[in-house]
Formats: sequence, structure tokens, C-alpha cells
Amino acid sequence: MNPKKFKNTSPRVKIIQKIYGSLMNPDEAITYPKNQYKKYIKDVVSGTLDRTELIEETIIKHLDKDIDLKKTDKMLKIILFSAVFELMFKHNTPKNVIISEYVRVSEFFLERAQISYMNAVLDKLSKLIRKG
Repeated sequence: MNPKKFKNTSPRVKIIQKIYGSLMNPDEAITYPKNQYKKYIKDVVSGTLDRTELIEETIIKHLDKDIDLKKTDKMLKIILFSAVFELMFKHNTPKNVIISEYVRVSEFFLERAQISYMNAVLDKLSKLIRKG
């Protein structure tokens, strides 16, 4: 199986693409084509966009010395925010699964150093957001 093809069909890749598209074209409605993960994708995209301020407050509260969101790359920020949304609101998904999935799909969008940084940030945040 081609790893690029797998990554492109992953629901989390679609989530990142939808959020990016929404931020680039805020007046355009987000469409969700038929997909076995449509409800999940729609839930995470709309949840992330609707709760951006809360997610940002959570990141700043726990990591104000580790990250400057004003200087953070837009794509890294999108991936980070959607992962944090899942950590905060998708309690049925284990935190390790969320982190590893976002790290894996981030290879599609980010440089190696950014991926390592994001992994460290998510690891630290997950321990603070989800006790246990």
C-alpha cells in the first residue's frame, strides 16, 4: 500500500484540509462528501472551528512558556488545534491514538522538526488535559 495514498484518505487528513480551507475561504460553506467517516470529520472540523478560543486558552494556560501561537506556522496550528479538540472532547479515543494519528498525518503537511515539536507539545498537553 502506498503510504502517501493512505495518509491522503485518513479522516484526520480530511479534517486538516477542511479546517485549512475554511480559514483560507471563510465565506465559503464547508462541504462534506460521502465518506464512511463523514460524521466524525464533520464533528471534529466544526468542533475545532467553534471552540477555537477555548482551545487557544487551554494551550496558552498550560504551555505559555513553550509555544507562541502568534508565531506558530498556520498548518502546525491547525493540526495542533484539531488534536487538542479531540483530546478535550473525544474521550472515547485514547490520547495515545490521537497523538500518534496526528503525528502520522502531519508528515503529509509539516517538516520533521515541526512534527517532533508538535509531538512533544501534544504529549505534554495530553497529560495536563486528560488526567490518567
